[in-house]
Amino acid sequence: MQSPAWAQSDDQEQAARYAACMDLVELDPDQALEQAQTWADLGGGDPARHCAAVALLQLGHHAAAGEELETLASSLEQGFAFLQIPILIQAGQAWFLAENLERAYAVQSIAVAREPNNVDLLVDRSMTTAAAGDFEAALSDLNRAQANAPQRADILVLRASAHRYLDQPARALADVERALALDPRNAEGYLERGNLRRLAGDDGGARDDWIEAANLAPESATAAAAQANIAKLDLKVE
Repeated sequence: MQSPAWAQSDDQEQAARYAACMDLVELDPDQALEQAQTWADLGGGDPARHCAAVALLQLGHHAAAGEELETLASSLEQGFAFLQIPILIQAGQAWFLAENLERAYAVQSIAVAREPNNVDLLVDRSMTTAAAGDFEAALSDLNRAQANAPQRADILVLRASAHRYLDQPARALADVERALALDPRNAEGYLERGNLRRLAGDDGGARDDWIEAANLAPESATAAAAQANIAKLDLKVE
């Protein structure tokens, strides 16, 4: 999440302090937050505020991080206005993690209005609308994202999921097969293809895909979902 503009600032002392603060966020977010807040009180400005907000996010204080990031994006110091969109992306992610989908969508839509072909923004907003159950809106954003980044397997997997929820299995399967051709080790792709195979009555194929998903990304949410699906399948068989 480090901002290259602040990390490579002409003010070498500020750049070094920001880089150190952001590194500390990964190692000890509590300490990073304390240092960032002290730095901000001493005139650290936007770099200090950003580090503090990212520390809050890392600590799981998602709503507080969303508030701080939104405020920062709207009041950036002169010369750093171009960082508004990246910070709004982080704010949207924070609100999504806080399960405040309405706020996440609002922030993401403000950013999309300014950068309508920003692929990361479109993907994030599609995840928000999908979580809210609006798969048509999710699909619209994913179509635009895929047109701008046709080689990104993750977008194709997300679009396959949207197609599945919209009862379009042929389109879903085409997307996930293409995703796996682009990235044969995409665990989410195998999870999604397993879901599609299960819906088509191919229990053996579904099991194989879910096992592959779990093996490729152990200790992940993807693996947990795959293992839960296998357990349900086994229960039905018994």
